[in-house]
Amino acid sequence: MKGTYTLLVELKDATKIEFGAKGTRKLDSGWYAYTGSAFGQGGFSRIARHGRVASGENDARHWHIDYLLGHDGSALVDDVRTEGEDVECAVARELGEEVELVSGIGASDCDCDTHLHFSPDRERFETVIRRAHE
Repeated sequence: MKGTYTLLVELKDATKIEFGAKGTRKLDSGWYAYTGSAFGQGGFSRIARHGRVASGENDARHWHIDYLLGHDGSALVDDVRTEGEDVECAVARELGEEVELVSGIGASDCDCDTHLHFSPDRERFETVIRRAHE
C-alpha cells in the first residue's frame, strides 16, 4: 500500500540534534510530527524502516527525520496514514497553520518550509494531525 504518512515522535528532553546538511537545531521536549510520502517501491514499508531507525536496529541516516528518530531521547509513538493519496504537502501546510514549525526539515524536494512540526500537547497535536489527513 502507498500513500502519505505522518509520524508522531516524542522527545523526552530538550536537546540539540544535527540534521545532516541542514545543521544543528535546538529542539524542545514534547511532540514532533513528520509528514512524508510513501509512493516509491515498498510504499508504507518506509514507516517500518523509520521504526528500525527509532529502535536502533538501523543506524543509517537517509532522510532528515532519521536524525531525530535515531536520537536516544526520542520515541516513535504512532503514525497516521492516508492511503493512495499524495497529500504530503497539503498535510504539512495544514499542520503549519496549527502548530510550531521546525523550519527547513524534510522539505528539500518541494517548496514547503518544513515537514516537521512541534507541539507540547500530544492530545491536541494528534487531533490536528488526524484532521489534516482527512
